[in-house]
Amino acid sequence: MTDEIQKIYSKIVALESEVSDLRQGYLLINRRYSVALTSLKELTSHASEAAKRSAAGALKAAEAAKHAATAATEAAALVVLKAADASAEAAAAAAQSAIEAAAAAAAASAAAAAAVAEQAEESSLIASSQAAEATKIAADAATEAVKMSNLASEAARTAHQKRENGI
Repeated sequence: MTDEIQKIYSKIVALESEVSDLRQGYLLINRRYSVALTSLKELTSHASEAAKRSAAGALKAAEAAKHAATAATEAAALVVLKAADASAEAAAAAAQSAIEAAAAAAAASAAAAAAVAEQAEESSLIASSQAAEATKIAADAATEAVKMSNLASEAARTAHQKRENGI
């Protein structure tokens, strides 16, 4: 009977050791999970901020394209061809900038959405939603910038045609 009790004690000690090892493993995994979760929250926040800033950049580029289109139209009316051409080029560059900003907003929004897929937390869902809204704003601004660029190019083209026709 003493041998049997000794065997039981040995098994209990082995089980205690195994439980302790499992507990330590759990604590390590839990710490790593917490660090990963914090990193994902930061990624989501940064991605949302990047999307918002890209949208702001796209809006400013669209505004620049609008002013360049106005300048091109006015210069074309005065037959100042170099100014009209330069304004049309500026509008095209601003439109390209708006398109790039919209693409950056889309990439940031995708990063935020990926982070949300990893961590279904309300703050991440909100940040992802804001990033998606910023992407829509950036895309709308890029569309407007392209329209203004086309308007500026058309004004410059019309001015050149008038000059060629002696008008």
